[in-house]
Amino acid sequence: MKQLSLLLVLCFVLISTSTVLAADGLTSLKSSYSPAETMNRFEAIAKQKGLNIFARINHTAGAAKIGKTLRPTEVLIFGNPQGGTPFIECAQTVGIDLPLKVLVWEDADGQVWLGYNDPVYLAQRHGVAQCPAAGKLGKALAGLSKAALMVEK
Repeated sequence: MKQLSLLLVLCFVLISTSTVLAADGLTSLKSSYSPAETMNRFEAIAKQKGLNIFARINHTAGAAKIGKTLRPTEVLIFGNPQGGTPFIECAQTVGIDLPLKVLVWEDADGQVWLGYNDPVYLAQRHGVAQCPAAGKLGKALAGLSKAALMVEK
């Protein structure tokens, strides 16, 4: 009985967590902010950290141009050579996945999410699982995301 209770508690914790790491390497984090505010906050923090912002793509606006409707969906493409170059030195094919990107979207239930490709997953994808740059970029992305999603009191 004790084991069943422990298993149920563990399942509840796993289901209720605000971070989801999908099998395909996408890290998804719940946001308490609107989609636009979530992306604005992430972009502002990335700029504060000296990262280059290459593009902000509003998929919802693009869909509207062809008469389609999408829930809020935006991508921010950002980075800098200091972080990306060491990763590409491990395997040039990593260049297809750089610069880094974050996706902000609102799901069918109205929950806002911020997601990004885990650099450690990308390193595995490109056959360089031991590349130290992947771990460093992963920590940087986690820190940027945490700062953007932090609820101000």
